[in-house]
Amino acid sequence: MKKLILTLIAALGFVAGANASEAGMAWDKAPAKTNDVVALQNGAKLFVNYCLNCHSAAFMRYNRLKDLSSGDAQLTDQMIKENLMFTTEKVGDTMKAAIDPKQAKEWFGGNPPDLTVIARSRSGAGGTGADYIYTYLRTYYRDDTKATGWNNMAFPNVAMPHVLWELQGERKPVFEEREEHGHKVSVFKSWQQVTPGTMTPLQYDQAMGDLVGYLQWMAEPAQNTRLRVGVWVLLFLLGLTFVAWRLNAAFWKDVK
Repeated sequence: MKKLILTLIAALGFVAGANASEAGMAWDKAPAKTNDVVALQNGAKLFVNYCLNCHSAAFMRYNRLKDLSSGDAQLTDQMIKENLMFTTEKVGDTMKAAIDPKQAKEWFGGNPPDLTVIARSRSGAGGTGADYIYTYLRTYYRDDTKATGWNNMAFPNVAMPHVLWELQGERKPVFEEREEHGHKVSVFKSWQQVTPGTMTPLQYDQAMGDLVGYLQWMAEPAQNTRLRVGVWVLLFLLGLTFVAWRLNAAFWKDVK
């Protein structure tokens, strides 16, 4: 029950994430993985295992995940049922969390936000929404002064605990003192690993890149097709413009 409550609290961390992060550290650039089918499949697995307990993706259907297929990396309805679904829902249903919205609102004062378009809605002065989420998921550290025992460099005083801490392990930020405008300030320098996780730091960063890539893809599943078709449309219009120009020149060449 304690683990469930902490996970539910974690869901509330995204509500004011973009605004709060403006006062935190600079955002890291998220890797571009929307064309990497294997990475997107791994991101989908991470999403349903660690996010879908509390967060819904109410505008995405499970069977749409079949679009994450290419070559040997194919996804079928049966594979989705066996590996990405853990309830009695049907493969054609939308990805909704099991938590009761009314109870969540009573317990925590608000419902966990839907994550279908989270990667598009969290952009800011620091970068894209993907940059924010990528930085946010990688900058947790232990803070015993907080109720959850966790804090975040990208979102100071975050209410959400680090639900992925077993993968990353525990880290603490290292600061150095600098003098700026005649005053001494503490500036973030690096991270120090306190206890190891089940993943190495590089593996964890790659996994978070996969998860963020999936959130980007989920926000607009047709984006790769749109870009590909857009290139061909522009090439067609360019060719049509050239033909029209030459026809116009041929039509008017004998007209004085």
